[in-house]
Amino acid sequence: MTSPVQHAVQHDPVRDYLDRGIKNYWYPVAPSWQVSNAPVGLTRLSEQIVLWRDHEGKVHALEDRCPHRGARLSLGWNLGGNIACWYHGIEVDGGGTVNRVPAVSNCPLEGTKCVKSYPVEEKAGAIFLWFGDEAHGEPAPLNLPEELVADEYGHFLCVSNWKCNYQYAIDNVMDPMHGAYLHATSHSMAEGDKQADMRVRKTETGLMFEKIGQRDVNFDWVELGETGCLWMRLAIPYKQKFGPGGNFGIIGFATPVDGDNCQVYFWRTRKVSGWQRDVWRFMYRNRLEGLHWDVLEQDRYVLESLAPHARDHEYLYQHDVGITRVRRMLRQRAQEHLSALDAHRAAQAAAEPSHG
Repeated sequence: MTSPVQHAVQHDPVRDYLDRGIKNYWYPVAPSWQVSNAPVGLTRLSEQIVLWRDHEGKVHALEDRCPHRGARLSLGWNLGGNIACWYHGIEVDGGGTVNRVPAVSNCPLEGTKCVKSYPVEEKAGAIFLWFGDEAHGEPAPLNLPEELVADEYGHFLCVSNWKCNYQYAIDNVMDPMHGAYLHATSHSMAEGDKQADMRVRKTETGLMFEKIGQRDVNFDWVELGETGCLWMRLAIPYKQKFGPGGNFGIIGFATPVDGDNCQVYFWRTRKVSGWQRDVWRFMYRNRLEGLHWDVLEQDRYVLESLAPHARDHEYLYQHDVGITRVRRMLRQRAQEHLSALDAHRAAQAAAEPSHG
């Protein structure tokens, strides 16, 4: 049995914060097609959120809680710029302000901001929300990789729900060596050496983790970028029979749901335009998409089958240097966030008038 003293020593607030989901980043929370006329309720970073589109097609995001008595706003009605609670009809706008309380005249709730709202961006077929803490309320610019915003690229979005913490999903992508083993029978990762030395180098936006002496043969490198959001980039070499456009790129995000679940977003990208883009889209939908889902399912199955608290019992080696660098970076960011939050709250407390 663990004594109270031992438990106090083992408690790590930075790890707790990371496990729930590191804030002060943009995260994709839903594919665009998921949000149409009806409100959509979901959980991301352990926060319950409602999304809906107004009459102009703009997406709004609020805490999924009616300020009256806590009913889920996602069970209510989309009134365009407002969402109405099913329980008593209270109407809340996209900024979290109560606009109307139909059951009573001159209600003091009207005109009051009572519900948390989230900054929203819709790009590359996905809905992104800014999850800022009290000390970082203003969102950073959302700068996505060029493959998702440049006209010369085509892309397809794949979304999957995984029953594991988002940090395991990041670890998985930051581990190129697993491709030669876990995905050895796949259509794209059967080639190349099953033994390699690895190295890490800095980039303008993050870091690159790569095999030494092997390039464009298998899953040979992966990049982590930090540009207002946390994204991962990799490339899988493709034979000419798989269509025009050269290597097949992947841009990945791991969005925390709660401590035990995440949602992964993988954009499959290729630098193609004109008739070549049409050919690639046809081949992808009719031949390649199912094969790619098979690879994703292999990742999901292994991660969901990891031993409980797997990170606490690891013996890492040279291939894991990329993973350890990313973990160190995220822990540093978490420490910075918590320190800034403590300073922000202390400043607020000092500014409050004394009643002594």
